[in-house]
Amino acid sequence: MTHNIAILGASGYTGAELIRLISGHPGMRIVALGGERKAGMAIAEVFPHLRHLDLPALCTIDQIDFDDVDLCFCALPHKTSQEVIRGLPAGLKIVDLSADFRLRDPEAYRQWYGNPHGAVEMQAEAVYGLTEFYRAQIAGARLVAGTGCNAATGQFALRPLIASGVIDLDDIVLDMKCAVSGAGRALKENLLHAELSEGYNAYAVGGTHRHLGEFDQEFSAIAGRPVRVQFTPHLIPANRGILATVYVRGDAHAVHDTLAQAYRHEPFLRVLPFGETPSSHHVRGSNFCHLGVTGDRIEGRAIVVAVLDNLTKGSSGQALQNANLMLGEPETTGLMMAPLFP
Repeated sequence: MTHNIAILGASGYTGAELIRLISGHPGMRIVALGGERKAGMAIAEVFPHLRHLDLPALCTIDQIDFDDVDLCFCALPHKTSQEVIRGLPAGLKIVDLSADFRLRDPEAYRQWYGNPHGAVEMQAEAVYGLTEFYRAQIAGARLVAGTGCNAATGQFALRPLIASGVIDLDDIVLDMKCAVSGAGRALKENLLHAELSEGYNAYAVGGTHRHLGEFDQEFSAIAGRPVRVQFTPHLIPANRGILATVYVRGDAHAVHDTLAQAYRHEPFLRVLPFGETPSSHHVRGSNFCHLGVTGDRIEGRAIVVAVLDNLTKGSSGQALQNANLMLGEPETTGLMMAPLFP
């Protein structure tokens, strides 16, 4: 069976990544590409690297016949996404890549995103889209909220450790290096080559990054009490990738064993032998996340390093993984491509 797919926000980076991935999926066919500002343009004009594909032209959302669509990916900006999704047909399956439905508490959404939620009734039904931990709920969901790319990386490193009690929950430090594509495709002065290259900088310092809302929500739910991590992201002059260095208090071998056991059957999560640490080069363009654990020179402390591609496993690849579950397809379909190297 072939499922008809629409992508809203197809002219952005995550939209392009969805097209790339779905083009190799044997059970999906793209029937509509929404792109308000570029409506009427062929995809080859917007993304020349996709010119070999037979795809519909970009159109406005109101031009799409959703009666012919089985599942819709929404790769729209925050706040815009909730407004659009609220107007979509009630029976349509939706995977949202924005932040609009990630936080279950409307007050938490208002706190982190600065405005009241405009679709609270839908927020209540949305399933958090970290596939490896919400499979059963995702398979039966109508609306899935994809995680933030930073949030996914940190959670892969920490969720099993928090659940098993092998680390001190009051002493967790997340140091994150993030590639520039995570900031989107819009023109921004600080993302110009001359402004970005040959250096990198910390941003959202001191606990202001919005993905902290996801960490607070998920880690506290696992622990059964408030868990607050220290988190600083850094913007690096690279196109793709996230590398998280996570500092925890606990026995390093127990930390490694816990992660290796938790992910032993996961197709996309690979724990390296103890003492090895991964590189973002080794997951680029793929749906894999590699994790490494080593001990620190300070006794009783461990360091976890996690890497993934922010556009694939951190966003569009994860979205396709979720869509596979929602449509009854094998979870790995269209996603087992090898990483690009070098």
